[in-house]
Amino acid sequence: MDLYEYISQFHAVSRQDFKGFEDSLRTRAFKKGEFITMPGQVQKNLYIVRQGVQMSFYETDTHKHVIAFTYPINFCAIPESFTFQAPSSYSLMCLTDSEMDYISFEALQQLFDKSQSLERLFRKMSEALLAGVISRHIELQSTTIEERFKAFCARSGHLLQLVPHKYIASYLNIDATNFSKLYNSVKI
Repeated sequence: MDLYEYISQFHAVSRQDFKGFEDSLRTRAFKKGEFITMPGQVQKNLYIVRQGVQMSFYETDTHKHVIAFTYPINFCAIPESFTFQAPSSYSLMCLTDSEMDYISFEALQQLFDKSQSLERLFRKMSEALLAGVISRHIELQSTTIEERFKAFCARSGHLLQLVPHKYIASYLNIDATNFSKLYNSVKI
């Protein structure tokens, strides 16, 4: 799927408006383990993953708490830091070598001023993100570890080969030992 097909799932934009957006994109490569944003930094750019896997997380004294994974083709950012241009309270890093297109906050705001359709697209994408966060919260609160594991496999099973299992276990709020048992016993 290309970027135009991806965004069209949320809202139809004209090829002309899309070209304006696409022409504003720049490309950047990141190495495995490189941070995109760290706590205290403001997310200045919105990234579109072309290649690789990224992870957002926060750390306590004893644990890395994984919030989300991103991979092609998807937008990648710490949403509240980018949207409000405020310091992030958690990290965004590359789990693999990654290549991403990006647009700055300022450039995106200029495009919104020129195109109601692009602004509507990003509003609809934000609404989808919010709905996804609520669904994930409900899933974490109301399903068994096996149900969470199976849902993850259905949604993003390819990550089992790309992401250390300890991070997937954290994302699913499953103890690493129980995750290992599920991985070895549950048919997917």
